[in-house]
Amino acid sequence: MHEHEADVEVRVGVVTISTSRWDKFGELRGVDKIPEEDESGKLIAKELNCIEYRLIPDDRSKIVSTLMELIHGDVDVIITTGGTGISPRDRTIEAVKMIVEKEMEGFGEIFRMLSYQEVGVSAILTRAFAGVSHGKVIFCLPGSKKAVELGLKLIKPLLKHAVSHAKGLR
Repeated sequence: MHEHEADVEVRVGVVTISTSRWDKFGELRGVDKIPEEDESGKLIAKELNCIEYRLIPDDRSKIVSTLMELIHGDVDVIITTGGTGISPRDRTIEAVKMIVEKEMEGFGEIFRMLSYQEVGVSAILTRAFAGVSHGKVIFCLPGSKKAVELGLKLIKPLLKHAVSHAKGLR
């Protein structure tokens, strides 16, 4: 651990982006509101210091407004799950790229490499992504629990370091 990371508190917000779940439950807010069906959101909340949770539809303007609300709140990191594929309804990456100031290309590259080792060429279809906006780190993961487990293996050891850099504490 670097000296500048010692006192870094990392508060995480989770955004599940799923029109089908949103159709079923409506917009949900609060870590205590994560539905049982949202295995990926529950896993992120359990593994990290999650202080915020949102369930929203895969709608570009809703994604941007939700992320901006979280960015201007108390979180240091936002992890989205869902909407990272290549189907016409997958809009997460396009929305996030609208607000990101710096991309962390290595995250998506390494995620796809490790995913390739697990699932083969289907890994090419994921657009896992990470970047920084307003001093906050954003990670975009696919919606499957298995993909979130892989993403957390990359994210957890990096959190304090990424947050300290994004905040300019180094």
